[in-house]
Amino acid sequence: DPLTKMSAEQLYAEAKSEMAAGNWQRGREVLAKLEARYPFGRYAQQAQIETAYAFYKEGDSAQAISAADRFLKLNPNHPFADYVFYLKGLATFTDDLGLFGNLLGADPSRRDPKAMRDAFEIYRELVNRFPESVYAADASARMNYLVTAMAQSEVNIARFYLERGAFVAALRRDAPPLARIDGIEVGFLVIRTACPAAQDQMAGGIAGGGDDGIYFTRLGK
Repeated sequence: DPLTKMSAEQLYAEAKSEMAAGNWQRGREVLAKLEARYPFGRYAQQAQIETAYAFYKEGDSAQAISAADRFLKLNPNHPFADYVFYLKGLATFTDDLGLFGNLLGADPSRRDPKAMRDAFEIYRELVNRFPESVYAADASARMNYLVTAMAQSEVNIARFYLERGAFVAALRRDAPPLARIDGIEVGFLVIRTACPAAQDQMAGGIAGGGDDGIYFTRLGK
């Protein structure tokens, strides 16, 4: 194997060449050899970052996130830690900001709110820890997008229940955005706009219903 005689610098260059050609798996294999043979120093650290990126490009989000977490655990103060946070956010939830409408279809089963919440928290940590990072502005834009997407996802699910007459279930789904998502007040949009007649039906069904009663009172404001 010609790789056995290569220096860390040569192995890194070989891995980069493979990845530049779209050979992500081969690139990862070379990076693994680099890190195994030269476990300390900047090339080993860079190999960890490039491995996470290669997994991301291959579409293996779980492995990309795992590789990013490993790097951040071993190198929490690395100069490229902001980039790794950004990459982890992309791997956690990727969506073209220009295709926002396609994300929010009517079928709630197609949404992945957990991935959106996880990505939001990753970007928030990036912005809070590295406010001067070159990735901070884009991370902030993605946070804004994800906040709206998470809120709209809840609205879509509430509307799904409303259309099937499950009014209390819709109300329960309609409340969380106000409680969970920073800066967005869309929590009671569905009952107010999608099915106003449901208010009277729910008023009878949840009178004195504790939190539900509070939700309905706030809804009517």
